[in-house]
Amino acid sequence: MENYKIGLNKIKCLIFDVDGVFTDGSVYLFKDETVRILNSRDRLAVQFAVEAGLKVFVITGGYSDAVKADLEKFGVTNVYLRVQDKLKIYEQILSENNLEDEECLFMGDDLPDLEVLQRVGVSACPANAASDIKEIVSYVSKYEGGKFAVRDVIEQTLRVQGKWEGVKN
Repeated sequence: MENYKIGLNKIKCLIFDVDGVFTDGSVYLFKDETVRILNSRDRLAVQFAVEAGLKVFVITGGYSDAVKADLEKFGVTNVYLRVQDKLKIYEQILSENNLEDEECLFMGDDLPDLEVLQRVGVSACPANAASDIKEIVSYVSKYEGGKFAVRDVIEQTLRVQGKWEGVKN
């Protein structure tokens, strides 16, 4: 069993960035709005995690009411948008939810995620993350952002914790 999987047993909290993690990093610009495309299997996996009792948070520097509303439909009640200091929000999440670093998994893809990735019990990134990020995380998904990377870490967490069978039924 890989070392990062040992840490998955302790995970109570999953935290994700949006751009480059839930999405492939593309932002489509229209006259009055930006559009981000989220993968349906990643979104469904979030619902599985919530149903299995894990807390799910999103911390992103981006801003999209549509993304926030969509994630809320799948059970993410804490979506932090336009975040400049992700570590500060991460520490707030720990404090407000009585969590420890080792109980958290964070998936990020670029330098704004670095400080949080260095703190959490299990750090992860998509296959197409920045090279500086890939060098320091516990786990590099074989999937790219927006293409099942979120599903990958959620499914692995639920399987290690023995909760995957309950999700399937």
